[in-house]
Amino acid sequence: MGKIVVTAFVTLDGVIQAPGFREEDRDGGFERGGWIQPYADSTVDDRAVRSVLAADALLLGRRSYELLSGYWPTADPDDPRTGKLNDQPKYVVSHTLKTAEWSNTTVLDGDVVEQVAALKEQYDEISIWGSSRLIAVLLEHGLIDEFVLLVYPIVVGGGKRLFNGDTPLNLELIETTVSGTGVAIHTYRRAAGTA
Repeated sequence: MGKIVVTAFVTLDGVIQAPGFREEDRDGGFERGGWIQPYADSTVDDRAVRSVLAADALLLGRRSYELLSGYWPTADPDDPRTGKLNDQPKYVVSHTLKTAEWSNTTVLDGDVVEQVAALKEQYDEISIWGSSRLIAVLLEHGLIDEFVLLVYPIVVGGGKRLFNGDTPLNLELIETTVSGTGVAIHTYRRAAGTA
């Protein structure tokens, strides 16, 4: 069986909302979008590239799908992520989206837990980016195996959080590094014996 790996840009207070751009996600009146920009450096970029290249498939919620599909199909072809993201199988979980224009994308509707469990049988590694609601559902059902957390030295005070506190989780640290801009990059896997 394959694994699902969540790669997330996270503030010190656990927020994952709108890391890239100010207008990315204004849900709940969120005004602090684009908080990763001041911390860009080669260590952070290299780890993000590594996460993309390691995956056999991409799994997203609708909003994250719409954000990524609006950028990557016409992104810089010299960026090693561009070809990988455009060519790999992509699955978007949505009850409202009926078709998907981004190449190699399948819309999943219905029993998400059952469908994602079946995907884990098909692929060695499935990557999730963003998709906070989807992550919460998959955590509740024990379907996420690893987290690559890029923890930024900033507190934004509110917003969508990676962990909502409803699902206990024991993790084991398997890799860590710190970028020159102070981003702590930790890779965790689900500890043996946890749901």
